Amino acid sequence: MKLSSQVKPISYLKAHAAEIVRSLGERGEPLFITQNGETKVVMQDIESYEQTQETMALLKILALGARQVEEGRVQPAADVIRGIRERRKTL
Repeated sequence: MKLSSQVKPISYLKAHAAEIVRSLGERGEPLFITQNGETKVVMQDIESYEQTQETMALLKILALGARQVEEGRVQPAADVIRGIRERRKTL
């Protein structure tokens, strides 16, 4: 993806909104909108947005797990499974 082709001024957005929405859905690439020469907004289709959010959630889970390992807050899997099975028996 060549980012320079995905940078447009806000005036382009105003004049070509329907075309932009259609293009975002077809290409799946983000569009960067500038105002007074500065990038202010990133637009993307909903499918790409949802995928980005899922990726971020997974990365947060991985970071949390890595932090717990560094802090020594881990247990052998066999112990965890045994504890779960014991709790299920009492229910």
